[in-house]
Amino acid sequence: MKADRQLAKYLAGLGYGSRKEMEAAIRAGRVTGECESLRFDGEPLDPPPGMVILMNKPAGFTCSRSDQGRLVYELLPPRFLKRDPALSSVGRLDADTTGLLLFTDDGKLLHRLISPKSEIEKTYEATLARPLEGHEADLFANGTLVLRGEDKPLLPARLVATGERTARLTITEGRYHQVRRMFAAAGNHVEALHRARFGPLELDGLAEGEWRLLTAKEAESLS
Repeated sequence: MKADRQLAKYLAGLGYGSRKEMEAAIRAGRVTGECESLRFDGEPLDPPPGMVILMNKPAGFTCSRSDQGRLVYELLPPRFLKRDPALSSVGRLDADTTGLLLFTDDGKLLHRLISPKSEIEKTYEATLARPLEGHEADLFANGTLVLRGEDKPLLPARLVATGERTARLTITEGRYHQVRRMFAAAGNHVEALHRARFGPLELDGLAEGEWRLLTAKEAESLS
């Protein structure tokens, strides 16, 4: 039936398998329910295209699909990598950086969230090798700091000291290893880095290595 073929195409787009496999699954009765209450093997279907995932990224995982070593996508259900449109991380955190990482299959949202023009605030908690000297907040806030190898000044950023060797830094850009390079420019070295906030979103107790789907209201707050 045409309806079954359309459903098979939809399920294949969600990553459950090929169209042929999904047609067989429908015939075998593995797909039950109607419309918005459809289930696959008794479980509710994954969200349609446009979903957004929030993860508490652990250290040692790379934001890539093909690099060597452990990849953040391994922490998600394997079928998520088969979705069409494809699921991608919203920017990258380096392997040693932990904390809030978003994923989406919404290309327009992805582009907006990573575009420098959006100036979305990202807050990081840094542990430093040496004590803060007191000049860092002014250096980061004045909008004149130029990172090594670049010629365009950074946008102003807010730094709050939280201890002798710890600080909370809020930036609105996402240049390559930006936070680490900013502290290097200030004569220090980042020993540990954690992203605590992205725009209006925080981890809110989500365990390291765990993930959850954003609610419709949360996803809307990013638009």
